[in-house]
Amino acid sequence: MIITKSWLSDWLDLESISAEEIVFKLNSIGIEVDKVCNLKAPSKVVVGFVKEKIKHENSDKLSICQVDVGNEILQIVCGAKNVEQGQYVAVALKGACMPNGMEIKDAKLRGVDSHGMLCSSLELGFGKTNEGIMVLDESIGTLELGKELNSYEIFNDVLIEVELTPNRGDCLSIYGIARDLAVAFNLNLKELKSFKENENVLGIGRVLRLNAQKDLHSFYNYRAIEIKDDLQLDLIISLRLAQIENLENNPIQNLLNYVIHSTGVLFNAYDLSDFTKENEEITLNLSKEKLGETKISCQNKTLSISGFYQEQEYKCKETSKLVIIEANYTDPNVIANAKSNYKKQDEKIFYRSFRGSEPKLYLGMDFLLNILKQNPNLSIYSSSQQVLLDKKLLTIPINIDHINNIIGQDIDKDDILNILKKLGFKIILLDDKLMNAEVPIHRPDVSNLADICEEIVRMIGINNIVSKNLEFLGKNRLNLTYFSYKKLLELRKNAVNNGYFESLHYVLDNSEELENLGFDTVKIKLLNPITNELNTLRTTLLNHLLNAVSLNTKNSKKIIKLFESGSIFSKDTEEINKIAFVHSGYKEEPKIANKAKPRFVNFYDFLLDIKNIIGDFKLKFSHYSFLSPYEQAEIFIGDKNIGFIGRLHLKLENEKDLMKTYVCELNLDLIKEEKKVAKNYSKFPAVNRDLSVLVPKGYAYEGIKKAIEELNLEILENFRLVDLYSDENLKDFYSLTIAFVFRDMNKTLEDKQIVESMDKIIQKLKEMGLDLR
Repeated sequence: MIITKSWLSDWLDLESISAEEIVFKLNSIGIEVDKVCNLKAPSKVVVGFVKEKIKHENSDKLSICQVDVGNEILQIVCGAKNVEQGQYVAVALKGACMPNGMEIKDAKLRGVDSHGMLCSSLELGFGKTNEGIMVLDESIGTLELGKELNSYEIFNDVLIEVELTPNRGDCLSIYGIARDLAVAFNLNLKELKSFKENENVLGIGRVLRLNAQKDLHSFYNYRAIEIKDDLQLDLIISLRLAQIENLENNPIQNLLNYVIHSTGVLFNAYDLSDFTKENEEITLNLSKEKLGETKISCQNKTLSISGFYQEQEYKCKETSKLVIIEANYTDPNVIANAKSNYKKQDEKIFYRSFRGSEPKLYLGMDFLLNILKQNPNLSIYSSSQQVLLDKKLLTIPINIDHINNIIGQDIDKDDILNILKKLGFKIILLDDKLMNAEVPIHRPDVSNLADICEEIVRMIGINNIVSKNLEFLGKNRLNLTYFSYKKLLELRKNAVNNGYFESLHYVLDNSEELENLGFDTVKIKLLNPITNELNTLRTTLLNHLLNAVSLNTKNSKKIIKLFESGSIFSKDTEEINKIAFVHSGYKEEPKIANKAKPRFVNFYDFLLDIKNIIGDFKLKFSHYSFLSPYEQAEIFIGDKNIGFIGRLHLKLENEKDLMKTYVCELNLDLIKEEKKVAKNYSKFPAVNRDLSVLVPKGYAYEGIKKAIEELNLEILENFRLVDLYSDENLKDFYSLTIAFVFRDMNKTLEDKQIVESMDKIIQKLKEMGLDLR
């Protein structure tokens, strides 16, 4: 995007602001300056007036001109075809040094003295405006003979080229850049002169009628002009178009190019002479295509696709007489979505529409009409034809405190309001801190509060935001889900380490098998089960595992250790997370140590596996019909019942053709991870004592254990059941052998202390009716 200081001055009062300040401010507000260069006519190039022109006698191409430069009349020999008497021209005087390094001196051309040079724009270091010399007019200012050309703003200018990010389509115009600079410099944009209609002119309704489909994603403003004679561009327009390399041969298209670059509003100019006879009305049809883009057509012929291209044959020509001028805007999101459908694209128009052109169509149209009005060779039809877009603007709620928290600095509320209003946001105050900001159509890149903050920061200046030390705050992102997953992962690892293989089955099960196993079935019935065998939600993990054990047994597996974790459902369809284990068959493989005759797994082997997997637990009596009445128990951790363990009932083992099988099912949510607590340990030796007690058959060891614990013997480190013995002599009694470990933290124990403790234990057992063996 190319801008010049003089061009910006059409919209802003920059007289007291230097080019260096403008460049610095552009960079500070996020509009990156890529290149800066001075555009200054050389010294000793002045305004002259051609008083006389005669043909050179000795040359067909040279003319001898008498040029008034204010204080004298110079004879200058000129070879330009377009030089004519009565023109104001740029005259390089003797001693002038041109941009190409040539110094102007008195010379004699074909025998005729020449005292200077009539200059073209290219020879002065500016863009090429025409073939021949540059003809001056008062669009650059009041012409004074002998006045140096570089005293006029256009000939003592600064060209600035900026790089814009794709989201800043609002800055693809002089007006758009000026709008941002107005906020940055706290200036007001110059008020655009409204176009006033001439009296007694034909209305546009005589020549144009619109037929527009509803719900278009585009809006339009149409005017009509009649060209009576050749149009001439003002010099300032030609120079500026040459600077941006957008000067063409067609004067109407040049004016449109100038207005597009000045205001950002997109224009098309149509010559529709092929569609109508003189004084007949033309109807334009505006229709929405399949991806939302708008097509303009006439008599079933496509004239243009808004934002993409205009058909060449219907563009305004140099010979056109009646011209329809169209200002248009299309939602850039629609352009983006429809892009792939159009290989045919006008690169310049698409570049602007894709990023978002200026939606204030009246701004561009009034700007253009005020230029056209000054030209006597055309007339402008009164009134306009318009298609309006009823687009709901995005509203962003704003809290001043939230803005300041995001920015990291307190910004005055009035400064925030001033910035947003000047950028085109409509502010609706709710209270002292709260407000709503309506995002203008020309800023489709603003969609949330963070974008609003970015606008405020770039206008205040990032360098004006006080830097602060980084504050590193750690947030604990560990939650119940993570801990549950970690616990399950640890249990699975422990199970694998103890020789168990993980199984995975459907959450559906066979209701008949569940009932046969002794489990409830859920109340909800499946109306359309995937198979007859999977006709209900499972209420245990064990049925699938036992079926898997049965298959492995039939495949001659002798050691089968399986586990599974997952959801089961109570009969009321409450979902419960459980884990289950099965060990069937032998404890170990045949080997030398067991003389190739391994023994079957027993209850204590299975208990040890479960302890290695979940940690310490306690056992209490249980009564499960599908378990052996002699080898089963409830499992407790603390005071919570987390599941059961036991041998499968012999009847079920026979039905399923299983070897000796032990099962365990636990509630995952009730298994708590034990926190490892570091404790002091005694450096003194332990003393071991054994005690054999006669207990009636069927007597629960739990009562003995609880009674010993309640004694709270300080030196008793631990005790455990080590042997259970019975023979004919003991009749209805068992002999329980309990091993005790005594230790003191501070000294070596004496026999007296141990005897006292053992006596207390024996006394307690006698009170319970138990005798020593």
